[in-house]
Amino acid sequence: MKVSVLLPAAGSGERIGRGPKAFLRVGGKTLLEWALEGFAWADEVVVALPPGFRMDGLKTVPGGQTRQQSVFNLVQAATGEVVLVHDVARPFVVRSAVERLLEAVRATGAASLVVSVPDTLVREEAGRYGEVIAREHHRLVQTPQGFRRELLWQAHQQARAAGIEFTDDAQLVRWLGHPVVLVEGDRRMFKVTYPEDLILAEGLAQVWNC
Repeated sequence: MKVSVLLPAAGSGERIGRGPKAFLRVGGKTLLEWALEGFAWADEVVVALPPGFRMDGLKTVPGGQTRQQSVFNLVQAATGEVVLVHDVARPFVVRSAVERLLEAVRATGAASLVVSVPDTLVREEAGRYGEVIAREHHRLVQTPQGFRRELLWQAHQQARAAGIEFTDDAQLVRWLGHPVVLVEGDRRMFKVTYPEDLILAEGLAQVWNC
């Protein structure tokens, strides 16, 4: 099956406060460049860029006001039977984890990488330590998430018609009524969200290709 990798790279990076996150530099490369290298094997890569940004040699679409709108544009442009939606804020792509994901998508139609919760998980109650939540029943969601293209396209069209927004594509497909299989991810594929995450990413970048 032809695989299209979809990179929504139009986020403003407000929590870091240094401009569009995709163009932050780690280890001498932008987060987008890291992601592009990690998926260089794919049949097709499509990138959603912020307004006013252009990149020669890439297949691009305009980014939307929300992540879901950007992914809608990406899925519309994709030509692969399988699509992998990946946040460029996760610069380090572990090929073995992606292969596990692809195997699950080919078998079931929809899958997401996840990792277990390593810390004690509690409910906050008015700023105080509240009820402890059983962490063995919870997972942290990673990307890429993978889908048969037609399934994801149907989910996006119906969500747009209903005026519903989700924070990731697995929620959207699940809302459509299709199960999403969980696949073991890799902690190196962490998300750069806060300024201190850039320090961790710089450290990993130094040894990534060694």
